[in-house]
Amino acid sequence: MEINAGTYYLRQLRADRHIDDRPLLMEAFADPTHRKYVLNYRLRTLDEATEYVALRAAQWAGDERCSWAIAEPTSGRLLGEVGLRELNLDASYAEATVWVHPTERGKGIATTALNAALRFGFGGLGLTEVSYRYEESNAASAIVAQRCGFTLVGPEADLAPTGERLIRWHRTS
Repeated sequence: MEINAGTYYLRQLRADRHIDDRPLLMEAFADPTHRKYVLNYRLRTLDEATEYVALRAAQWAGDERCSWAIAEPTSGRLLGEVGLRELNLDASYAEATVWVHPTERGKGIATTALNAALRFGFGGLGLTEVSYRYEESNAASAIVAQRCGFTLVGPEADLAPTGERLIRWHRTS
């Protein structure tokens, strides 16, 4: 499933002879800011990046997660990733996620991509509720949540794996 997001397009992560996202995935996951907030994945080798691409494809196939590479439209260059995880089609619920490659931050990419993913979730999948969570120190995520029309719910009772408070936002269709 590809989505035209205006300035960008959303497509499946790839590692083939035409487009290979693995080197840029490894760069992004090596970034200190990215590592601070994304603790459950390490992409240090091409094999680990290959497994990550395959995992995202399997999650799509199993209706567990919709995940898209955020891509530059003329070259297909990976700019980040956006997704709807914890996907529960019976409950019409998902949790939104987004990250942007460190060289591309501050350009509005996350907001544009997340808005496109939300349109697909609400319109294409029939979701009625999407949440968005981030660690309290992640000011960029707070801006994205506001710009994407989420309503602040507040801090969660449980801490994030980083030890920080998780801030939850909510949006309905």
